[in-house]
Amino acid sequence: MRYAQGGGLTDAERAARERIRLQAVVRFEGGETNREVAAALRVSERSVERWRRAWRERGQAGLLSQGSPGRSRLSETPV
Repeated sequence: MRYAQGGGLTDAERAARERIRLQAVVRFEGGETNREVAAALRVSERSVERWRRAWRERGQAGLLSQGSPGRSRLSETPV
């Protein structure tokens, strides 16, 4: 998928997706299966699998948005 110039998600879109992931945490803690969570939140089971793994490994912090990746800066000194 290609994004428009400067593409990616806006801050509002990133926040909306983060809210969905945090809703998944409540459902994980409630014992729901990946299929149930995916159906309730209208996302793919594969996404829920990734979220559950991140939640198990890093807790709720593993599902928080990392923000805009911005421009990569490998070095401050020119070559």
